[in-house]
Amino acid sequence: MARSDAPSANLRGAPGRISAGVEQVGGRPAVVVRSEPTGRDSLTAAAGEAVAAAANHAAAARLPFVGVISTSGSDMADGVASLHGWGRAARSLANCSGVVPIALSVAGPTLAGPALLLGLADLVVMSPDATAYVSGPQAVAELTARHVAPVDLGGCGVHSRLTGVAAIDARSEEDAVETIGSVFSYLPAHSDEPPPIGTCHDPVDRPTPELRQVLPASATGSYDVRKVVSSIVDDGATLELRPKWAPHLVTALARVGGHPVGIVANQPSALAGTLDIAASQKGARFVAMCDSFNLPILTLVDTPGFLPGKDLEWRGMIRHGAELAFAYAEATTPRISLVLRKAYGGAYIVMDSKAMGSDLTLAWPTAEIAVMGAQGAVQILHRRSDSETRAAAEADYRRTLLTPWTAAERGLVDEVIDPADTRASISSGLAVLVRKRERLRPRKHANGPL
Repeated sequence: MARSDAPSANLRGAPGRISAGVEQVGGRPAVVVRSEPTGRDSLTAAAGEAVAAAANHAAAARLPFVGVISTSGSDMADGVASLHGWGRAARSLANCSGVVPIALSVAGPTLAGPALLLGLADLVVMSPDATAYVSGPQAVAELTARHVAPVDLGGCGVHSRLTGVAAIDARSEEDAVETIGSVFSYLPAHSDEPPPIGTCHDPVDRPTPELRQVLPASATGSYDVRKVVSSIVDDGATLELRPKWAPHLVTALARVGGHPVGIVANQPSALAGTLDIAASQKGARFVAMCDSFNLPILTLVDTPGFLPGKDLEWRGMIRHGAELAFAYAEATTPRISLVLRKAYGGAYIVMDSKAMGSDLTLAWPTAEIAVMGAQGAVQILHRRSDSETRAAAEADYRRTLLTPWTAAERGLVDEVIDPADTRASISSGLAVLVRKRERLRPRKHANGPL
């Protein structure tokens, strides 16, 4: 990453603590803020103001914001002024949200209140020695009498697998910044311009006959949906975000015909592709990011429904499941959905069904679009019947209702396609929809579920 010639005198921060300037990230200019290593690594009032000034400049200049941060929290010597400083930084980053991409690289400890800045970013990349938490091990021990090491409380592994804060693991600070540049290659510099179109040597009408064999013979068999994604996108190249968190939903960046796209896909090889709280949050956040920066969204559907469980319901499955529905309903970017196999009940609805506003809904002949599976339906509708009657009813249910043709007859599926034509169908649909424009409703802001 090289420093550009763009002026940055107005971005100077606290000497020896925060440096900021306009640099090249992934071959494009971006506002870059760095925590400089010093003996005093807490966030002073001046440092917070410097971060705020850099974020304000990024929004005004319509440049992506990149932060390489490490802080032990607000500086106690500065008192309430340090709290005011990081509050100013948080507000300025919030003002950048949806206007320019925000990426943060955690290069070391990022503790206490300033750690909340990570939750405001579109992308967080963590190095192996990075840690982040709001309340440290000492506070945890005092409250719970449990002693937890910093890495176990908020290390890279924790935030990659359990919290979803880290979108990508990096090998080092340098690798983290390079990774951010790779993500930026799919995104525009700001929300008022289209994503950058790349060179494509992969024919857009390339047949995908291998997809005819990707589904297992058994209706309950699993497979890796990444194989479907690789067959569809240019040269099989994808950049997956948050692969370790909620692995039953895949979120990735790729290109189709040179056009950047965001991909959301149920993963049958993990929890049968069901949706739970983490998967709903993961998908909602990704859909919102794609919509903010005008990336078309391709949704691949194969889910038997929401994961049942008392614990999930008590933790707010209704609210969090609605997050995914809300994100799709709000999105105005071009959207294509493809039903591969199972699409049952509420999970079918929230996975960008026609009712949620999908612009083009496709289905393979193997698609099963229904309220529920045949066995569950028969158990409810024919619970008092003998086994022979129930078997006949189940076969009839599969033949008449578990097909994409019923949905296609009602206009809920635009086309049932041969799996071998998947890339060509998606490419042709994308070529038309890339010109899509929607008029936004005048309102202060939506009040969506959180």
